[in-house]
Amino acid sequence: MWSTSHNAIPESGGHRGVKRTGCGIGLSVVIPVYNESRRLPGTLAAVVDHLREVGGDWELVVSDDGSTDDTYAGAAATARDEPRVRLVRHPVNRGKGHAVRVGVAATRGDRVLLCDADLATPIDELARLQAALDAGFDAAIGSRGPAFAVARPPVRRVLSDVGSRLIRAVALPGTVDTQCGFKLFRGDRARAAFARASVDGWAFDIEVLRLFLAFGWSFVEVPVAWTHQDGSKLRPGHCLEVLTDLARVRLRHGPVPAAARTPGTEALQMPLPPGRAA
Repeated sequence: MWSTSHNAIPESGGHRGVKRTGCGIGLSVVIPVYNESRRLPGTLAAVVDHLREVGGDWELVVSDDGSTDDTYAGAAATARDEPRVRLVRHPVNRGKGHAVRVGVAATRGDRVLLCDADLATPIDELARLQAALDAGFDAAIGSRGPAFAVARPPVRRVLSDVGSRLIRAVALPGTVDTQCGFKLFRGDRARAAFARASVDGWAFDIEVLRLFLAFGWSFVEVPVAWTHQDGSKLRPGHCLEVLTDLARVRLRHGPVPAAARTPGTEALQMPLPPGRAA
């Protein structure tokens, strides 16, 4: 777990310390998309089916970052059939971080889930992250940790391992995996942190977690199932962009606060839910 004694933004009231939005929405799901016309319909169907089955008040925000294919049309078709699906659209592609930031700003839920369009982590893993917030954490980030076998192409595995080392060295020491696209936040915390973030590219979540440290908000890594999906937009050529953004995060937000506590391996010890085996 991460926590600091400094609290830049006052605590808010509400159930478990979560500020009620006033519109009765318990969960907002944000899916950032860019040219995902092929797999988005199946992803939306799976997410909507799961949310309907679980019940409660929810919304699904699809944030289209300037797609040039039929992504928006496909999402709009789902929205016509399910009014709880909402669309936000930027006319020009600016990067995943920008798409997530715009999507989070449009949410109204007490909790906000970030979910990738490829569903590399199945939506039913949400219950594991919910349990972490129920336990009092401000955020729970999916971690492709040792509890699960992770099969990745060799190039992506090397880039991921090198990237994780750099992230620990520069911004988030003690973390294991900050780049899994499956994260749950308290809604007020998410909207506050993303409103202060500026990274448009792939390192956006590093900046947001770094802001959590600055604000004195806790987060925990939770092991989740994950499988490699073809069609990733992240390419080896993006490494320089990620490194540049990582440097900007360090320059803008400074070193990690001295009071911060590293999660270590305890972050990966959350018990598996009933019926699940590692």
